[in-house]
Amino acid sequence: MQNSIKAVITGTGAGIPEKILSNYDFEKMVDTSDEWIFSRTGIKERHVVSNGETNSDLCLKASQNALEMAGIGPEELDMIVVGTVTPDHPLPSTATILQSKLGATNAAAFDIVAACAGFLHGLTIARNMIYAGDFKKVLVVGAEVLSSITDYTDRSTCVLFGDGAGAVVVEHRERDDDPSEVVSSYLKADGTKKELLWIPLGGMVNKITAENVEDTDRYIKMAGNEIYKLAVRSMCDAANASLKKAGITAEDITWLIPHQANIRIIQGVAKRLHLPPEKIYLNIEKYGNTSSASVPIALDEANRTGKLKKGDYILMVAFGGGLTWGASLIRW
Repeated sequence: MQNSIKAVITGTGAGIPEKILSNYDFEKMVDTSDEWIFSRTGIKERHVVSNGETNSDLCLKASQNALEMAGIGPEELDMIVVGTVTPDHPLPSTATILQSKLGATNAAAFDIVAACAGFLHGLTIARNMIYAGDFKKVLVVGAEVLSSITDYTDRSTCVLFGDGAGAVVVEHRERDDDPSEVVSSYLKADGTKKELLWIPLGGMVNKITAENVEDTDRYIKMAGNEIYKLAVRSMCDAANASLKKAGITAEDITWLIPHQANIRIIQGVAKRLHLPPEKIYLNIEKYGNTSSASVPIALDEANRTGKLKKGDYILMVAFGGGLTWGASLIRW
C-alpha cells in the first residue's frame, strides 16, 4: 500500500569558497600541467577555503540559500543532517555547530561519515524519517574542506580535491497529484576495501603523536586504478537498484547527477547506463572533487540555472571512502 506521506525537496543551496586554485597554480607546486590534469580528470579549477574559513561556514551559506528558496525559517527545522569527513572539530558534530549558527533552535542535529556518499545517506535518512511521520522539515547538507586533508606534494591526488558545501530542504507533504518526491534510495558499503581510499594516520588505531605529526599519512591516500573500476561498477549497480525500486528504467531519466570525482569515472557510469552525454550534469571543471558536497552543489546549480523541470526524473549517484556508495532518485 502506498504511503500517504511523501518527502519533497523544496529548496537547494550551495556555499562555495571564493579562493580558486587553478591547474596553472599546480604547475608551480608539483610536476604536472594544465593539459595533463584536464585530460585525465576533467578539472580546470577548484575552490578552497581561506584562512579562518571553516566547514560550518560553508554549511551556513549553503543552508541559508536552501532555506530561502524553501521559504522557511531555521526555527521551523526539525532535523539537521551533515555529511562530512572534515568536521570543524572531532567533537561536537559540525551539524550542532551549524544548528547554533543558523539559530535552528528546534532541530535535532548530527553528522554522517560516509565520505563522497555522505549527502545521499543524509537524504535517505531524511526521506525515511519523514515517511515515519517523526519529522516534517529536514535540512540535509554535504560539506567538505578537503584542502585540510590533502597532500599538496602528491601530484596524483592533490589536483583532484576542492572545498564546498551543498544543501537541500526536505519537507513532509501529503500525497497528491504533484509528482515531486524523493522517490527511492539505495545504499551499500564494503569495509574490507577501506585501504583503497583512506587516511591511515589519526584516530585510535594509529594516533597522531609528536613524532609522526608531520607524516604524510595524515592525508588522503588513494589507489586510483582500483577505485576507478570499483566506482564505475558500484555506482551503476546502485543506480539500477534505485531505478528498479521506482519501477522505471534509465531511459526515463532526465538528468544523471553523478559524484563529480573524475570525468573518466563519470563517462564510464554513463556508458554502462546507456545514457547520452546531454543527460549527464557536469560541473567538475569548476569545482573538482568536493566529496559529499559534490552532488548537492551540482543539484543546486542545475536547479538555479533552470535545467530542472517539473516532473523530471533526476538520478544522483556517488561512491567514496569506506568504501561507501549509493543512489537516490528524485522526481522534480
